Amino acid sequence: MSIPSLSRRRRSPRPFIAAVVAAVAVLGGACSSNAATSSTTSGSNGATTSTSGDPVTLRLGYLTNLTNGSALIGVQKGTFTQNLPSSVTLQTSTYNAGPAEVTALLAGSLDAAYMGPNSAITAYTKSHGQAIRIISGATSGGAALVVSPSITSASQLKGTTIATPQLGNTQDVALRTWLKKQGLTFPGPNGGSGEVTILPQDNATTLASFEAGSIAGAWVPEPWVTEMVNRGHGHVLVNEKTQWPGGLFSTTVLVVSTDFLSAHPSVVDGLLKGQLAVNTFIKTSPATASTDANTALAALTGKALKANELASAWSDMTFTNDPLASTIRVDVAHANAAGFATTNIKGMFDLTPINQVLAATGKAPLTS
Repeated sequence: MSIPSLSRRRRSPRPFIAAVVAAVAVLGGACSSNAATSSTTSGSNGATTSTSGDPVTLRLGYLTNLTNGSALIGVQKGTFTQNLPSSVTLQTSTYNAGPAEVTALLAGSLDAAYMGPNSAITAYTKSHGQAIRIISGATSGGAALVVSPSITSASQLKGTTIATPQLGNTQDVALRTWLKKQGLTFPGPNGGSGEVTILPQDNATTLASFEAGSIAGAWVPEPWVTEMVNRGHGHVLVNEKTQWPGGLFSTTVLVVSTDFLSAHPSVVDGLLKGQLAVNTFIKTSPATASTDANTALAALTGKALKANELASAWSDMTFTNDPLASTIRVDVAHANAAGFATTNIKGMFDLTPINQVLAATGKAPLTS
């Protein structure tokens, strides 16, 4: 089933914002490298310029997780390309976790990215509020703590090792927040000791380690939750939905560099039109959309989920254009409490572009 394109409109350029800072270490932890890189072309290729109609390359990053389903489908079905101006080349890069995307954004290697809210907070903090803006939500839900069958309570985690996708990413902060609520100690971002050891590592490595019994569990996003339950014979000790009022919390947002937003507003509008079209498709054709996302994920990781696994994972997520800003503000407090230095995020959201797109289709605006 094809996803409809949205009509194109141009909005007036924004004031130019200072260049992003050079690549920095993210939250004191080492960042992983790209998992894969590909490109989809719309129009001719060429250097990025600020003149409307001239060739522009939009460099988009996203994660190889089902929680990035909007990006998986938008790239795989060509929906983003269909909604971008004809002179734009879409170049994509995939990552294991958000902190690596942060490094790429701050180094000027990406123009936009789908990432977890804590990674967006990091990019905003490290650049003193200059580098990025959150311009849309994407996903709520789809993350959990999976543990060995013998573990049925928090107290049994003492002396164990629990994995997360990467130091300082959204699931890493969620695990630290929950452990603290349970009265359990753990090493800080810069090391130390504690009752529970936290091991940031690649999700595929986490699955293999869990199957081998070398870790007791992991706080991970989908599809790794489902993989650890089915392949690793684990069980969900904590579904992150239970930690948030109403079960809604931001898992994935769409961010853009402020330089790119200032220089190429019509390109950003096109990307947002693609984002809205994809999420409409997911809502109206969930079965087809989940299959498309699974196909895209398999092409990137070499492994597709089984039908029952896909259904379970997909049902745990809500795809929404709302960034759920109130939950991201809570994420700031959680990150600070876990030892990650953050800043006031006032100004991090710029929903003007997406609200202009929504207004053109008669839909209500989003708020931050």
